Amino acid sequence: MGIERNWAGNLTYRASRLEHPSSIDELRSLLAQGGPVRLSGSRHSFNDLADTDGVLIALDALPPVFEVNEARDAVRVSGALRYGDVAPLLQAEGLALANLASLPHISIAGTVATGTHGSGDALGSLASAVRALTIITPAGETRTLTRGEDDFAGAVVSLGALGAVVDVTLDVEPTYDVAQHVFEHPDWDAILAQFDEVTGVGTSVSIFSTWQRTDIADQIWVKQRLPEAHEAARESLFERLGAEAAAGKRHPILGVDPVACTEQQGEAGPWSQRLPHFRLEFTPSAGAEIQSEYLVPRADAVAAIQAVRQLAGQIAPLLLVNEIRTVRADDLWLSSSYETDAVGIHFTWKPEEAAVRALLPAIEAALPPTARPHWGKVFTLDGAEVRSRYPRFDDFAALAARFDPERRLVNPYLERLGL
Repeated sequence: MGIERNWAGNLTYRASRLEHPSSIDELRSLLAQGGPVRLSGSRHSFNDLADTDGVLIALDALPPVFEVNEARDAVRVSGALRYGDVAPLLQAEGLALANLASLPHISIAGTVATGTHGSGDALGSLASAVRALTIITPAGETRTLTRGEDDFAGAVVSLGALGAVVDVTLDVEPTYDVAQHVFEHPDWDAILAQFDEVTGVGTSVSIFSTWQRTDIADQIWVKQRLPEAHEAARESLFERLGAEAAAGKRHPILGVDPVACTEQQGEAGPWSQRLPHFRLEFTPSAGAEIQSEYLVPRADAVAAIQAVRQLAGQIAPLLLVNEIRTVRADDLWLSSSYETDAVGIHFTWKPEEAAVRALLPAIEAALPPTARPHWGKVFTLDGAEVRSRYPRFDDFAALAARFDPERRLVNPYLERLGL
């Protein structure tokens, strides 16, 4: 079928064939053939969200779209484009996105559909930047939804359950520079005692730990929009945390060559070259890893981190690195930050999926019952429990039934969620 596995190599697709339509008419023709169908993005999901035993359709051969609007506050782009493809085009226009994920290698439509996010107390998930989107339904109908319309908030984080997202309109702003600083060996008790101050000390803040030790974290990465407004406060805070500035460039995983990482040590650069952790021109890893993530309301964050800390002895042997980051609340029905500022607890695991899946129930039981698993990563909570954590899930199910009444987009993943 031309492609058999996801990026991480932990999933083999069951699809009968993979298609790359080169036009909207060809896409409609493929959809008209009937039978089960799913859409493929950049294959960075670590579970079977995009899998099907029917036809898998990738949109990467459609003609690329990049159109800045007259007001220069929005851009319409192809859903299949990667953020790393769009960023230099925006930079050339003197424009920028407010946020980016740690990887620029992920497709816009897939990122949005799974509620994938970057980091920042004041920054929403990447889906929150969506102003409009165009969907081709399984019946071949074109639906354009715009922010403020009744169905819009349900259609953005869609899990691929509504159709093929062929283009997305994103909010943009004038370009800006960012500087990135790394601090090492901060004290965990001090971090948790001053958690709001720690995550608010920069535009984007990530706390990394291998949990080999429970008294100190490994690193804190601080990305700050320029001109810096918090330099003195940042230095004072990290002195109180017992941390020191890194003497050189670092990778999130201790001991790994940082060549693939974006520049650090306060060297200013465009937003697109600092907000991600990794550079587009490098594959950030061999892909041989598993990822899980749970997002909890900010009010539950310290308790959730303490719960993970208590399980450090079980977690550390399977862990490459744990990252903690923040996301601003939004109103998107299936967003993990729906109606709550959220804190993400992200695990990058060694490629030992059976052992990871055996451990996850203990982590899920220890976390507050408000924790929402990332849609595109590995979790073991059952569908009913996941549904219960989204107040608008039934509304989403009704929306999906209207867009796909024959349930052709429903695969085993969506069936587990009750769709």
